[in-house]
Amino acid sequence: MARRSSAERNVRSITKLGSKSFAVTIPIEYVRELGWKEKQKVNVRISRGKIIVSSPEP
Repeated sequence: MARRSSAERNVRSITKLGSKSFAVTIPIEYVRELGWKEKQKVNVRISRGKIIVSSPEP
């Protein structure tokens, strides 16, 4: 299988979880760059038609 370009790697699909939730995977490079860990809590909000995922303030 050929390697995908960086633009193609950043395109993700929305997956349905149960009856009321959806999920989008985050590229591992981003998780490593931000120093995020498994089961870490994050803030999710909508701003100007975009979904923003960020670490909670300490």
